Amino acid sequence: MDKDAVLEALRKGEAKLYALDREHGSADATSLRRSFLEDYSQTTLSNIAHTSLDFDVLCGRNAENTIGAAQIPMGVAGPLKVRGTHASGTYYVPLATTEGALIASTNRGCSVITQAGGAVTTVLGDVMTRAPLFRVPDLTHATELVAWADEHFDKLQEVANAQTRYTKLVECMPFVAGRNVFLRFAFSTGDSMAMNSATKASDAVATMIEETFPWAELVSVSGNMCVDKKPSAVNFVLGRGKSVAAEVLIPKGIVEKKLKTTAARMADVCYRKIYVGSARAGSVGGFNAHFANVAAAFFAATGQDLAHVVEAATGLTMMEDVDGDLYACVTLPDVPLATFGAGTQLPTQKEALSILGLVGSSDVPGERCKALAEVFASTVLAGELSLIGALASRDLTKAHMQYGRARR
Repeated sequence: MDKDAVLEALRKGEAKLYALDREHGSADATSLRRSFLEDYSQTTLSNIAHTSLDFDVLCGRNAENTIGAAQIPMGVAGPLKVRGTHASGTYYVPLATTEGALIASTNRGCSVITQAGGAVTTVLGDVMTRAPLFRVPDLTHATELVAWADEHFDKLQEVANAQTRYTKLVECMPFVAGRNVFLRFAFSTGDSMAMNSATKASDAVATMIEETFPWAELVSVSGNMCVDKKPSAVNFVLGRGKSVAAEVLIPKGIVEKKLKTTAARMADVCYRKIYVGSARAGSVGGFNAHFANVAAAFFAATGQDLAHVVEAATGLTMMEDVDGDLYACVTLPDVPLATFGAGTQLPTQKEALSILGLVGSSDVPGERCKALAEVFASTVLAGELSLIGALASRDLTKAHMQYGRARR
């Protein structure tokens, strides 16, 4: 069937857009869908068509019903010095964004951190979670299931760990609500974010539980106690993905010269804006200036799951005046990240990770991804320092006008 015949079949409803891959291959199917939409919308899609992506490779793995690619400007912030448990050295951080001033602002924060000797970072926790939900007859049965899961954790591990090579069950935390039992499984995942592997392992364990207890019915392999792609108190407290922190002590002279303000003024802005303001607004976990800004740009550039920005945007920023010097720290309890698999394998994102020297899996499983987490936390710290500095010096509007965001 030639192109014109396929397009005519699509127009008549005799062919389906999603079925073209199977019949023509994903690269040709992508072109056919785009041609159909150009005719349907009377729009030329030449920019969407302009891409280096190999759709025969990525379709079904990264996207479906493809028509091309979205382009986001990518810049770099740095040099950023990191003195971490897993990341050590000077990094240039790729950031993809459409927001003017964001990269320039983060770059300023990187300069401040580097001139102050670097950010000290550490990974506080490293687990990916999935929480199957079971319906049971009553509280007595709920208690029995919870007790059994605790007593037979080794059996849960045996079933879960047999499902994948690197994703291993390390904890089971139960939650009960009436006739509902949630088993929040926590997995170590190496250098992959491994949400799919965690789901596969959880489903296998849930099947074994149903076979052991016919009265326990799996309602959903994800019961929203995970908590995946939503802000939550449980992730804020217990952590998910990489739990990571970064701190720096900035000498008084650098604060005054680079940030145009004082440590006392920045600490005051931090307290009143981030803690009083966020508490008054009823924020859930968002006790920071703009984690989401850096998270979104970092995730887009390095191939992370973009929906996880909602988790990575939770966390704490703290600033203190230490005899005129500024102590600053960010704590991010919930950052799902990967250096291997999924979007990190796309060519542009793989190149961005290569700039950091943190692409693919490491000889010691998880080591490379932990290093990425420490670079990420340091970049978030840079963004917080610059924004709070701009607020303290009342330069925020001027900066955004300069970089075109507010220009008319």
